[in-house]
Amino acid sequence: MSSAGGEFGRRVRAALKAQGLSIRAASRAMVYNHAFLSRVLAGKQLPSPELAESLDRLLNANGEIIEAAARLLDGEASPADQSSASAPTLADFLPEGDPLGLLTVRSPRRVGVGEVHDLQKRVHGLRLADDVLAGGDLIGPALRELRSTVRLYRENTHTEEVGRALLIQIGELAQIAGWIASDAGRHEEAERIYRLGLSAARQAEDHTLAGNLAGSLAYQMSNTGRTGEGLTLAQAALSGAGDDAPGKARALYWDRVAWAHTQAGGHENARAAMRALGEASEALADDSTDEPPAYLYWVDAGELQVMESRVYTELRRPLRAVPLLRDVLGGYDATHTREMALYLSWLAIALADANEPEESAAVAERVIRIAADVASERTAERVRVVLARLQEYDDVPEVAALLADNAA
Repeated sequence: MSSAGGEFGRRVRAALKAQGLSIRAASRAMVYNHAFLSRVLAGKQLPSPELAESLDRLLNANGEIIEAAARLLDGEASPADQSSASAPTLADFLPEGDPLGLLTVRSPRRVGVGEVHDLQKRVHGLRLADDVLAGGDLIGPALRELRSTVRLYRENTHTEEVGRALLIQIGELAQIAGWIASDAGRHEEAERIYRLGLSAARQAEDHTLAGNLAGSLAYQMSNTGRTGEGLTLAQAALSGAGDDAPGKARALYWDRVAWAHTQAGGHENARAAMRALGEASEALADDSTDEPPAYLYWVDAGELQVMESRVYTELRRPLRAVPLLRDVLGGYDATHTREMALYLSWLAIALADANEPEESAAVAERVIRIAADVASERTAERVRVVLARLQEYDDVPEVAALLADNAA
């Protein structure tokens, strides 16, 4: 590593010391694990732009760390050093320590295949419940089931085959429990859960499941302002799963990449989002790969259409977004009330962008009415976004009445 790389590490360590932060504390505050951050600050690996962005934000450096990393990556490092600046892999997002290490207990029992099958049914039942219930309703049962399953794995004996099956169920449980926690607005808890699941999936060598967990966490990051980290992790999920992953899985990972690019903003990211949507469609049409896992039952052409319409909405292309959203909503299962409210919220935004404020207000009223009965922070946030977008049309009577009724 060049002297410039070591200088970058020294500058960051000095800033950490000034803030009273250790490298470990900084790593816990960001998505990167301690080993990865230590390698960068020791000058053994170049910083990625996303890591520099995270450090700059953590240390309130007002762009200084971002600029230092950019100088290092653009010209001060040798070609050999540049080659080491590869994007983080999923291993860099694992939790510290070993949260799934086996424990020695006084009277362990033997866990068999039958218990694994029972667990699989409960996990799938929780997944189906999430289709019709919101995070606030399911967070308690989901966390209890996850804690119970981790104890079952750590505190008892089992064959290697059963142990791997338990790890896979921990990973699947973590994905749905993390999703539920995120929907309930408990984002820090959701991230811890996702990273636990990622550790379980990697120990079980289930790359498809690891990609699903990483993609879910990337989606949360992209939606909560951590757009650089979200994009990095979405790309790592896609890369880590490999070309041999089932078509449905690759379609989902490409969708996450498309959304992460959209949220990151800018012309180049918009073009990259469009390319990713095309890759997702091609992946879904590929039937040459293995059968997808059961937990991907919901990934189909309709779901890709939903993501496409949302991307177009975020990119302010209402002429494309509105027809797609109307088509999706026209045949959508009304029992999935949370998703109905979410998709309607994007339609309301797209209609406002299309200069149709009266119709947007009518759709927004439906969103608010549905969201009132759903214990979901995601739907509550979307209500706030829609109302903020309609402020531009507060001189339109229908919009003015809606804003007045929901002034709080």
